[in-house]
Amino acid sequence: MKIIIAGAGAVGTHLARLLSKDNMDVTLMDSDVDKLSKLNTELDIMTLPKSPTSIKALKSADVDDADLFIAVTPHESENLTCCMLAKQLGAKRTVARVDNYEYMKPENLTLFRNMGIESLIYPELLAAQDIASSSKYSWVRQMWEFNNGDMVLLSVMMHESNPRSDNEIENTNNILVGHTLKQIGIVHGHFFHVVAIKRNGETVVPYGDEKILPRDLVFFMTTKEGISIIKKLSGKEDYPDTEHTVIIGGSKLAVRADWALPDSYSLKIIEPDVERCQELGALTKDRTLIINGEGYDMDLLNDEGFNHLEAFFSLTDNDEQNILACVAARRKGVRKTIAQVENIDYFDMAENLDVGTIINKKVIAASHIYRMLLQGDVDNVKMLTVADADVAEFIVKEKSKVTQYPIMQLSLPRGVNIGGMIRDGKSMLVSGTTQLQAGDKVVVFCIGNTLKKLDKWFR
Repeated sequence: MKIIIAGAGAVGTHLARLLSKDNMDVTLMDSDVDKLSKLNTELDIMTLPKSPTSIKALKSADVDDADLFIAVTPHESENLTCCMLAKQLGAKRTVARVDNYEYMKPENLTLFRNMGIESLIYPELLAAQDIASSSKYSWVRQMWEFNNGDMVLLSVMMHESNPRSDNEIENTNNILVGHTLKQIGIVHGHFFHVVAIKRNGETVVPYGDEKILPRDLVFFMTTKEGISIIKKLSGKEDYPDTEHTVIIGGSKLAVRADWALPDSYSLKIIEPDVERCQELGALTKDRTLIINGEGYDMDLLNDEGFNHLEAFFSLTDNDEQNILACVAARRKGVRKTIAQVENIDYFDMAENLDVGTIINKKVIAASHIYRMLLQGDVDNVKMLTVADADVAEFIVKEKSKVTQYPIMQLSLPRGVNIGGMIRDGKSMLVSGTTQLQAGDKVVVFCIGNTLKKLDKWFR
């Protein structure tokens, strides 16, 4: 597959790195020679130091042979222009990064398709949606919703415990740590499935004799009814519902998060720049209080009720400040913390410091784009920041390989776990004896680079 990426910024570079690992034919275009020079030695891609809005440059990149043209420069108008040009010059599909919320409204998408732009991505909007979803439960690290929230994937950090004897797993007040998945499944398997465990930096699909240990990050697939049961069994019953929330930094992401979060939240945004504070007053919801100050000013935070917060989000453009602010918040007893961390090299450090939920706009944007590269019918893809894994929603086609046998007999790639499905609008967990049917929407957890291998099973 031939892919042309316009823009060697954070998103474009991350995409080029990701796609080069999949042995794609990738060309990265940018008028900034310095941005491209370092990538020439790092990645197995072609770089083109030319403007993507130049017709001559697009032709020299063989845009007429491109399966996908991706425009992710920092400039919205440039992205729209080069996508329209690329489509007219023969590119099969185009996707443009935008910063205007109006463009994302469903009634405007047809307009852009008529202009030759198949898909739009707004990274801040996608990230805000993840923040809103992950903030619903203070005891959950991250949450991904499917079928309008009827099915969810939760990641929960397990803490120290004093497990009772194995035969006491039937007591629903007991917690999961110290028990095997087989023991847990016998009693609670109809409420949830453990689809993966991250331990000591490695994510694995566990088997029945695997015990859940302290400090495991456990991924649960469940229906809406199973959420409260997981909370109780994880020992998180004392975690309060999210209500009082502070956001550090008045960034574009903070504004979008303000709009995505429920109106029931009591929300404050702390921003050091006076002029930006005035702008935020017009951009945010009426319920939101804008405060001029530094997010690391502990006296200010204490004055604003720091000790009574359920949630604390640090969304500045400074990764280090976001990480340290969340560490300080957690040590003060705040249950739910979210940090924007754009430097992928900081992920492990942030997790080791128990930062909480990590939000990375370029990974979220890449998830949206990667879906377009799969040949199966894929409704959604999530690349997880906290694990070397992806979650995808495949729609089962007539006569596809996954319909031929029950799941246990399919010999799916190692590292793949089908956790749940939606059939005739109803969400349900799956087991080894489940046989998939055409029209089922299947939620699959894929570790490492298995998503691409799995694609052929759903074609």
